[in-house]
This record gives sequence, C-alpha cells and structure tokens, in this order.
Amino acid sequence: MRILIVNGPNLNLLGRREPHIYGARSFESYLDELRETFPDTELTYFQSNSEGELIDRLHAAAYGAETDKADAVALNAGAYTHYSVALADAIAAIAPLRVVEVHISNVNAREEFRRRSVIAPVCAGTIAGFGLDSYRLAIEALSR
Repeated sequence: MRILIVNGPNLNLLGRREPHIYGARSFESYLDELRETFPDTELTYFQSNSEGELIDRLHAAAYGAETDKADAVALNAGAYTHYSVALADAIAAIAPLRVVEVHISNVNAREEFRRRSVIAPVCAGTIAGFGLDSYRLAIEALSR
C-alpha cells in the first residue's frame, strides 16, 4: 500500500512553531519513525504553504504519473481546513481515493474558528488531538 502524507501551511515549522501546541519534534524526524513502524507501507510526504500546490498534489495522487499516485491520503490541511472550499472540492474530485483529515492538536478545544472543517464532509474520517501520533492513527485506519 502507498499512502501519501500531505501537510499544509506552516507545518514545515513543526518543532519550532508553538511547541506548547504542536510539540518540539520536526515532522521529518517523525516520518522516519513512521516508516519504521509501517515497513510494508510506502509512505510518501509532501508539504506546501500554497493552496494550489496542495490541490495539484492531491490531483496527482489520483490521476498523475504512476510515481505520484497513492492508494490513500493522510491530510493535515492546517488553516485551509477551516475555509478552503477549493481544497474540499479537490478531495471530492479524487474520490474514491480515501482521505483522512489529520490534526496534531485537538481543534475542538481551541479557538471557535478552528472547530469548523470544510473538508471533513468529503474525508473518510478525522483524527485530531493525539500530537504527531495522529498521523500514525490515520495510517492505521487507511491501511485497513
């Protein structure tokens, strides 16, 4: 199985950005751990601060070159979660490719605007609040 992990805006700063919320570990170091935990799963990773690049990568996961395709996606859309109808449309457009929405923090325990996800209705599920382990949980769910 090939799972694509996609991180949106500001997640390139994990380990440095608000460690009291997002932790002190970079995603790249955690990705190594994920690959060790799931040796039979090919994990590919993409991060961008650009909405258009995220959409293009999701399209490629479903319809692109063989090297870009994935069987499923774990997506942390960052702030785009809360207002990007374009990203929601992209997720809907790549169905039946399953996408799980991932959040490091418990968005429901944070600011009011973070409690609404415009991508949740087009995702297979949402995992939030378990720190970086939210990605592991998403991979476990997508692997089934």
